[in-house]
Amino acid sequence: MNLKPIKTEEDYHNALERLEVIFDAPIDTREGDEAEILSLMLENYENEHYPIEAPDPIEAIKIRMEELNLRQKDLIGIIGGKSRVSEILNRKKKLTVDMIRELERTLQISASVLVNNYQLVKK
Repeated sequence: MNLKPIKTEEDYHNALERLEVIFDAPIDTREGDEAEILSLMLENYENEHYPIEAPDPIEAIKIRMEELNLRQKDLIGIIGGKSRVSEILNRKKKLTVDMIRELERTLQISASVLVNNYQLVKK
């Protein structure tokens, strides 16, 4: 096991290649320990250099609707009336705290995703 910190893109790609070779190594073996450490180092590098931003709240709602086979009319009563649902999904109005709570409860979307800022469409 010859581990060194991942500081460059070259180090990163070399670590990925090595992990691919030892990925299925049994736990509590030398290679298993190396795979575990490499995974942590790669994750740390990726979090620092390739951060994943939270999805846009409206896109998150639409994705979840698709996953659950919901249509716009299915959000009536969760977000509000028919016109309010349309305004929200078409970015004419912002989500309110009550809407966020209800979407979190019913669609199982994290409030931390729903409170992210997003652009309204100008009329």
